[in-house]
Amino acid sequence: MTYSGTAILALLVHIIINYDVLRNAHYRKGTPAADAYRGFIFGVMMFYLSDALWGLLYDTRINALVFSDTVLYFFAMAVSVFMWTRYVIRYLNMKSRFVSILSAVGWIFLGLITLMQVLNLFMPLMFWFDESGTYHAESFRFVALAFQILMFLVTTVFVLVRSGHAESGVRSRYLAIGIYGIVMTVMVILQVFDPMMPMYSIGCLLGGCILHTFVVGGIKEDRRRELEEMLRTNEQQRQELGSARHLAYTDSLTGVKSTHAYVETEKALDARIASGQIREFGVVVFDMNGLKLVNDTRGHEAGDQYIRDACRMICRQFLHSPVYRIGGDEFVAILEGEDYQNRKNLITSFENQVEENLKSGLAVVASGLAVFRREQDHSYRRVFERADQRMYDRKGYLKAM
Repeated sequence: MTYSGTAILALLVHIIINYDVLRNAHYRKGTPAADAYRGFIFGVMMFYLSDALWGLLYDTRINALVFSDTVLYFFAMAVSVFMWTRYVIRYLNMKSRFVSILSAVGWIFLGLITLMQVLNLFMPLMFWFDESGTYHAESFRFVALAFQILMFLVTTVFVLVRSGHAESGVRSRYLAIGIYGIVMTVMVILQVFDPMMPMYSIGCLLGGCILHTFVVGGIKEDRRRELEEMLRTNEQQRQELGSARHLAYTDSLTGVKSTHAYVETEKALDARIASGQIREFGVVVFDMNGLKLVNDTRGHEAGDQYIRDACRMICRQFLHSPVYRIGGDEFVAILEGEDYQNRKNLITSFENQVEENLKSGLAVVASGLAVFRREQDHSYRRVFERADQRMYDRKGYLKAM
């Protein structure tokens, strides 16, 4: 039972530390190395299960059952070694004659163990059980273990040599892979001398913890940094896009919305009118009086200030409405909500202010208000045209004054 308990504990720890690897889509559809690592993890799990079952069945002394599980045990061991070799090759991600030979040896080892298991059914090449159910090892068992030791040693030396040429960021991962090979080499040697001790499971457990801490943990840390960098890049692009959009949709002289923003607003209003989503809104068109005279007599800087003063007066009056500069001295305010409900008072107050400005030599702005009529207005332009006409009427009145 102690033998099985070690394998069961190793299996549980193995599942816990590799849970994210077993479930995470990043590993299911990741790089070739990540896919190979998941295959290695499953191979080791299969070995743990066979090892735990072997300890339980061996105590029963039912030869048929324990013989079958011993076959599974050696096959699972061969699969785990094969998947380990495959993972190392894909993790190093390099092509050479040695790598090709190593890959071929992995396949040869897996095929050889499978063949030995089949032949062992007919003659005791690797193991056999006597009538009392006692396990006996044969020569090919030692050959198989020696083959594993050789494979672990070769891959370990190869990885450690490669670590000397690796970048500092991944050198620790290469060393961790090498240490795994050293641990497994030592444990397989101990397993040779005492087949009744679960040394192979202990080696897989210790090596697996090392791999997960230094290799998988390092990969996850790289992924986290990549995601953080992507988020920073996306945020920077969003801010740059926002800044560009703000520049494009803001009038540089006055700070109100620009012609580009006005065109989009007009399209949006037409869409809302067509779909019946809007029931009421008003349009106020503004045009400045006397701008040309200011430019001609006082200069364009004074003219720009005249435009800013007029714009400030419009924004101060129509506080809750978007204001657009649609031409050199033309503005539009679109009234909804509170400003729409209070439109008559607002336009009257604005006109009174303009008339006071006319007397005191301040900015003079003609304005015209029109409201949306659902029964006859099928586009925003119809409302604008009525407001524009009333603005011209007001403009003439102000000139007459």
